[in-house]
Amino acid sequence: MNAVLINLLYIASSILFIFGIKMLGSADTARRGNRLSSIGMLVAVVATLMYLGLDWGMVVGGIALGAIIGAVASIRVKMTGMPELVALFNGVGGLASLFVGAAEYVKLRDNGTAEYLVQLQAQSGVVVPGWFVMVAIGLTVLIGGVTFTGSLVAYGKLSGKLSGTPTLFPGQKALSFLVTAAALVGIVLMSLGTDNQTAFVAGLILVVLALALGILMTLPIGGGDMPVVISLLNSLSGVAASMAGFIILNNVLVVAGCLVGASGIILTMIMCKSMNRTIANVLFSGFGATTQAAGEVQGEMKASSAEDAFYVLEAAQSVVFIPGYGMAVAQAQHVVKELAGILENNGAEVRFAIHPVAGRMPGHMNVLLAEADVPFEQLCEMDQVNPIIGTVDVAIVIGANDVVNPAALNDPGSPIYGMPIINAHEAKTVYCLKRGKGAGFSGLENALFFGENTRMLYGDAKATVTAVVAQFGK
Repeated sequence: MNAVLINLLYIASSILFIFGIKMLGSADTARRGNRLSSIGMLVAVVATLMYLGLDWGMVVGGIALGAIIGAVASIRVKMTGMPELVALFNGVGGLASLFVGAAEYVKLRDNGTAEYLVQLQAQSGVVVPGWFVMVAIGLTVLIGGVTFTGSLVAYGKLSGKLSGTPTLFPGQKALSFLVTAAALVGIVLMSLGTDNQTAFVAGLILVVLALALGILMTLPIGGGDMPVVISLLNSLSGVAASMAGFIILNNVLVVAGCLVGASGIILTMIMCKSMNRTIANVLFSGFGATTQAAGEVQGEMKASSAEDAFYVLEAAQSVVFIPGYGMAVAQAQHVVKELAGILENNGAEVRFAIHPVAGRMPGHMNVLLAEADVPFEQLCEMDQVNPIIGTVDVAIVIGANDVVNPAALNDPGSPIYGMPIINAHEAKTVYCLKRGKGAGFSGLENALFFGENTRMLYGDAKATVTAVVAQFGK
């Protein structure tokens, strides 16, 4: 009866996960979806605690430690640090799966294959062959290790502790292929038997190879591609959890891991499509390793002032804000929302155009604007804004670069040629908020900044928008 109740609770938890993820697909239901998924996780935890033989001291200690870390992170980490935090959380998920795989392998060796399988059958009621368990353990260790070290490298690049420029060296792709092949051979050797020294050594080597592969996979990826990488690593953390579920035959872990893995890879493909690139191109091309030569973009950047921007905005009937990572760095979302409110009260129609890969993680701009309580109905996708951008009086680009670069449309020699962008250059007047005259994070000059209808507002984005708001108060 206890096993039946546990599985019924797992089914209920899985249903809550599915509906929660479904709600995350819409901005106006995302918060409810997050709460629903959280309730589902609570149900899953309660069901797991019903298993007999658990060390309650370890369980309570783990919950307390995790709660403390989560509370501190939620309070202390600023919104600008969210991409790094997400990267770390992905890595921790991968490491947890690696530990599960390693612990089950040690348990299997200590008890012997036959006794371990008997215990597993008694716990789950499912009969599985020994080779299946070993393959599941090997894949869990491999994917978990790749996710852990890959996420650490992504964290380093996002936080500035490592260079955001791709790290490339001769023979890199061949080395990554050899490490992957050796890891798969290690899994095969492990599956051939668990009571011999060869399998044990293969398991140890597999851990080292998995950790090395995560580093090799992430080093060639530039900072500009981090949203795709974060999404991919999130997917891998889900797959690793699913593999861990197969080891211990835990239904909810399999379902939850598959949901995270599938949704993560779908999001990864959507973002790759938004950049007109493939996953292979993101992982192996080393985009951003070289920069454009100086003087390649013709024209001159024309500086403006907050006072000049005020006169133009005061007369505008339609305004589109196009946020990027510069808005996140400056923590300007609240004052941007204030300016949007002033423009609305002045009779202007206001929209926020969100590019799928703007920022440093999936949905970065949506998270920031939601924090500032920007109405959901003002948030528009790229395909909604581009058809009407030519009728917009003013486009305000806040710290965005590649996602508004016209070179993607008209320069076949540009690395981002073919990438769908927000056509800010078609607006009647464009104001670009930028710290200085340097190239963007990817190292590419932006032809938009040199356009005849573009004016540059240099300086910290928050200070610049605050100065424009102050002009309306005079």
